[in-house]
Amino acid sequence: MATDLIEINSEQPSVEAIERAAVALRRGEIVAIPTDALYTLVADPFNLHAVGRVFAAKGREPQRSLPLLVSDFLMAEDLVTELPARFYLLARRFWPGPLTIIVQASAKVPLKVTGNTGRLALRQSRSRVAQALIDWMGQPLISTSANVSGQPTCQTGIEVFGTMDGRVDLVLDGGGCIGTGSTTVDITEPYWRLIKSGSIQEKEIAECLKGA
Repeated sequence: MATDLIEINSEQPSVEAIERAAVALRRGEIVAIPTDALYTLVADPFNLHAVGRVFAAKGREPQRSLPLLVSDFLMAEDLVTELPARFYLLARRFWPGPLTIIVQASAKVPLKVTGNTGRLALRQSRSRVAQALIDWMGQPLISTSANVSGQPTCQTGIEVFGTMDGRVDLVLDGGGCIGTGSTTVDITEPYWRLIKSGSIQEKEIAECLKGA
């Protein structure tokens, strides 16, 4: 499999580039795109063949879940059993932005996407490329760092092309991504837990959820 690369303006991606990527996603292919911090692999979470290809491309362990990008609260609500008040407090404060929130997935989400845990990681990105693709597809997208598991993350399209050539189908090269990765917080239990540190500090989350 040869990997294609298209140069884009990440702030104003062309309709042609977004359409090309969307067509690839509809076919169950994997596309690498720039986001607000690093390059990520996006794919259709409802296409089990595509889900399997993402795990294979990254060499990712099957018990690890795949995060999803959503466009707004409504799209998130459609993917979970019930969203607690803490979700809305966090999302209103930090979305769109570098905060990934772990919630309980509904039956609509393939169990394979959750790593067979029933838990789902959701984020709304500031990336105009990501938002344009989600809007075009009308659905959430898998979004996981564009690298082989255990290897450094990629912050340019050329890096993705160099490290994942033959593993992904298309790279939308928007130049460099400068930023810190997403903070991840789990709100599925009675007490929230910080899973991964990132751009948003733990004390900011604690302040936001004080009393919740």
